[in-house]
Amino acid sequence: MTAPTDANQTLFSQVNDLARHTPWLHGITAGYAKYGVVLFGALVLVAVWQSRHAPHAKLAAALWAGVATLVAVGINQPIVSLVAEPRPYQAHPGILVLVTRSTDWSFPSDHSVMAGACAVGLLVASRRLGAVAAGAALLMAAARVYVGAHYPLDVVAGLAVGSAVAGVGWLVLRAPLVLAVSRVRRLAPVRAWCEPHPGT
Repeated sequence: MTAPTDANQTLFSQVNDLARHTPWLHGITAGYAKYGVVLFGALVLVAVWQSRHAPHAKLAAALWAGVATLVAVGINQPIVSLVAEPRPYQAHPGILVLVTRSTDWSFPSDHSVMAGACAVGLLVASRRLGAVAAGAALLMAAARVYVGAHYPLDVVAGLAVGSAVAGVGWLVLRAPLVLAVSRVRRLAPVRAWCEPHPGT
């Protein structure tokens, strides 16, 4: 079990104090911290839809954005268990908490891992959607600290883990993913839906 550093704890305390003095932000921030994952799922679906008639590599990248998000969260689970850092509200019962208290460990943040992986995956598939996802990922990380669910270092590490999994995974798996997409596109049941346009 590890404890947060002094700087990490100090920054968390400052953010939690900010939350106490901005009650008008509580509802929207808590809602996003809890349900913002839906936005990332929607962005992946949009990327896949927009890429359905694009070259094989572009569709493969859009699909990888979704797969990488799941892979990154899966990889994060043993890291969370190994570090075993208590949640801020477990170590400091008097803090302001705006979401349901979880019993799992705090470092790295699963929500931030998801957001980081999705953002990098989408940046490979579409700069425009990737830019939206990157902004949403930063907001997710900030929101998770604001609501009292994580320390700042938890969300920074989460973004780093997710980004690394998505980025390195694409570099390593790009060729087989593109090959798989090209073969699936030849199948009659999916050909009409995602066949690439002539000339692409």
